[in-house]
This record gives sequence, C-alpha cells and structure tokens, in this order.
Amino acid sequence: MAQKQKNLGVVIAGLLLGILMASMDNTIVATAMGNIVGELGGLDKFVWVTSAYMVAEMAGMPIFGKLSDMYGRKKFFIFGLLVFMAGSVLCGMATNITELAIYRAVQGIGGGALVPIAFTIMFDAVPYEMRGKLGGLFGAVFGMSSIFGPLLGAYITDHIAWEWVFYINLPLGVLAFVMIAFFYKESHEHSKQRIDWFGALTLLGAVVCLMFALELGGKEYAWDSAQILSLFGGFAVLAIVFLFVETKAEEPIISYSLFRKRLYTTSVLIALFSGAGFIVASVYIPIFIQGVLGGTATNSGLVLLPMMVGSVVTASVGGFLMTKVSYRNIMVPTLAILVGGTILTATLTPDATRFLVTVYMVLIGLGIGASFSVLGNTAIHGIPANQRGTASSTLNFIRSLGMTIGITVFGIIQSHVFLNKLSGVFGAGEGKAPMPEGINFKDPHALLTPEARANIPQEALGKISEMLSSSITFTFALAIVPAVLALLVSLFMGRSKLDPQAQSGEYSGGH
Repeated sequence: MAQKQKNLGVVIAGLLLGILMASMDNTIVATAMGNIVGELGGLDKFVWVTSAYMVAEMAGMPIFGKLSDMYGRKKFFIFGLLVFMAGSVLCGMATNITELAIYRAVQGIGGGALVPIAFTIMFDAVPYEMRGKLGGLFGAVFGMSSIFGPLLGAYITDHIAWEWVFYINLPLGVLAFVMIAFFYKESHEHSKQRIDWFGALTLLGAVVCLMFALELGGKEYAWDSAQILSLFGGFAVLAIVFLFVETKAEEPIISYSLFRKRLYTTSVLIALFSGAGFIVASVYIPIFIQGVLGGTATNSGLVLLPMMVGSVVTASVGGFLMTKVSYRNIMVPTLAILVGGTILTATLTPDATRFLVTVYMVLIGLGIGASFSVLGNTAIHGIPANQRGTASSTLNFIRSLGMTIGITVFGIIQSHVFLNKLSGVFGAGEGKAPMPEGINFKDPHALLTPEARANIPQEALGKISEMLSSSITFTFALAIVPAVLALLVSLFMGRSKLDPQAQSGEYSGGH
C-alpha cells in the first residue's frame, strides 16, 4: 500500500515543479533561440542546442528509472534536480553555441531523472483513492508546460535577457528541492541489485546514434550521406546488442517481464503511436495558421493554446474517472476524438476560417489529454514497487521516441511534397513562373512573417499558400495512421481500473 505522508501536499507541489521545469525546458528555449544565436553566433550549430538536451534526457530516462528502483526514488529525483539546476546555471553563462550545447546535455541528464521518477513517487506516496485525481493533475501540468513554455520564453527574451530563460529554473528548482528533500519520507525498501552496465552503455549508444541521425539528417548532412547512414547503422547494431544483452542480464534496464502484462504493453504502444500523431498537429497547425491563413500570432504558445486547453480538460477528467470506469473506457473514446480531429485537419483548405481550425485544435487536444494522465497510471498498475521506476521511465522514453520519430518522418514528407509542388510551378523551364526573389522557399517558416509575405506578389503568394496548405494537409492525412493505431491498441487494454479497495501490486478486473 502507499505510505502515509504527513506533508503530502508539499511533496506533490515539489514533484509538480520538477515536471514543469523538465517538460517546459525545450519549449521555453525554442522561443529564445533567435536571440541566443544572434548574440552567441553559430547559426550552423544551433540544432545541437535542442539535440543535446533531447539525447541526454531520452538516454537517461530508462537508466535513472532502473536506478531509482534499486537505490530509492528520492535520491535520484534530488540528483536530477541538482544536475538540472547546475546545467541551467552553465547554460546562462555560455559564451558560444558549442558551450551552450554541452551544458544543455547536462540539463538533459537531470531532466531524464525528473519526469519519470516524479510520476513514480506520486504513485508510491499517494493513497489509492487520490491517485486518479492527482494523476489528472500531473497530466494537466505536463500539457500546460507546452502553453506556458513559449509564452514565458518570449516574455523573458523580450523584456529581460535570454540568460534568464535558464536562470528561472533556479528558484523553481530550489523550491522543489526543499519540498522533496525535507518533506518526502521514503519508507519502502529497495533491493540492492547488480547494475546492468553493458545494457546501459549499449542503450545509451543506440539512443545517441538514432537521435543525432534524426536531428542532423536533412539539416547538417544529406539523408543518404555517409555520416547519417553510419549513425543509423550504429543505432541498428547497438539496439540489437542491447535487446540481446537484456535477455541475459540479472537485472535488465528494461525488463521484458513488464511486457508480459497486457495493460503495460498496450499503454506503451498507445504512448508511442499517439505521441507520433499528436506531435504532427503541434508542429504544423501553427505553420498552417501563419503560413497559409496569414495569421499574425507568431508565438507558438498562443497559436497552440486551444489545443493545450483541450488536453488539460481531458487529462483532468481522465484522472478523475480512473477510479470509476476502466482505463479502456477512458482511452477508447478520447483516442477516437483524436482520430476524428486528425481526420478533420486533413480536410483544411486555404479558405478555412481561423475559428474552424481552432475547433479542430480543441478536438485534438481533447483526444490526447487523457493519455498524459491515464497512461502514467496504467504503466505502473499492478507493477511491484521495485519495478515501478523502470515501468514509468520506459513509458516516457517510448513516448518521447514516438514524438521524435514522428516529427522527423512526417517533416521529411511535408518538405518533400512542398518542394515538389514548388518546382512544378516556379523556376526555370517552359510554362513555369519565375521564383519570387528574396525568399527561401525550402523553409516553410519563410511564409510565417507578415514582412516576408508582403514582399511576395499577391498572385504568387496565393499559389504558394495553396501548395503549402496541400503539403500540410497531406501530412495530416498520413498522421491519421498512428492515431488509428493508438485507438486500435486501446481496445485491447482489458477491464482493469484504479480500484481504491485493491492492494498495491494487484490488478482489478481482467488482464
């Protein structure tokens, strides 16, 4: 059973701060990158600033999850906080883009410990009857970070200085540190186990190869270049070695025994597919609004606000319903809404109204929100205490992987379709119109600013907006596939629900 905490409210607040810091960090930095590059230089290397954080965070998730099972959640959550804050200080003091990328990797190591362990501590510390509501709250904070990150990043960059995008983590981190270090009493025992070093190294190597291949492919190097092909080859070899090593290890980083539970396997697959589908809408709806409809809201936080409000609603409702109905009966209807919203986005045209796009965004938000709260619970449901850290971190790792692969694959498709359409209308050749000067159409963001659009002749702008629109809606149509796969998997979740009368480690309902 969950232990009783005298200062449960303080502990929960500390965990929520940790989740907010780690999940908000990529979005808050994204809005400041223009100023950062302007001051530090290194436009050709700025991709590493994002890549370094993501690689370190994803690689750390399953490793820290396992270590928290072996040696205790509290010490590794605090470790994550301290490393994250140290990385934040270093980032603010960076004098060039290379230093910033290295320090972002330090931040990422801390972030890899914070999110999965926070969910696990919540499950350990909170009584059964409160887990649903608090799971909803945790999921809502996870969703809200996408709203407040860009807004806060833009405000700090415009009115203070870009360094404070990183320094703001210090007061939040100190507060979270005090709340957890002094008020969280960890009581259940942890077994001392042999660390699977070979598994950790091969997993780390595989993630590093894959992430850098996805981040650098098509940007720094061509997809068919020796560098990118070597990275994909390295990922394949190391991943195979890792999967083999895990079958032999006494205490594997990712335990195959977890996947014998139907609820766990379906939860991980839903996180993978829904993450891949949702990230497409998150990235391309703002581009559609600004590049096709000519919207003036250049801040991605404002553009995505309706979607995130929708996600917060179902994250909270899903958490509340977990003790009343089965997980499957929450996930199936919400994922059906996600599929419906994605289908509707594929029907958008340049004549669409902003109101119509907003309605579709709300639907997608409502469709994804429950996964933020419900899957965090289903991943640990029925799992013994000494495996919960591994279970939670593996789910978060797979969700992040799905988002990363999704945006890379769909990004390649959208860019390819857009460029093909452009080359069919503009350029040298019989029957083709001359390409308007001063605009780099290889980057769809070239159409996002009112200044850029004002420089393009009206007739050409209409054609280009139409081509950008069709390339984005084609991408939305393909994103229906992972959304449908998530829905289909949810049908097999079984009848389990969060039962306040059950003891920890037991299932209620069917498997």
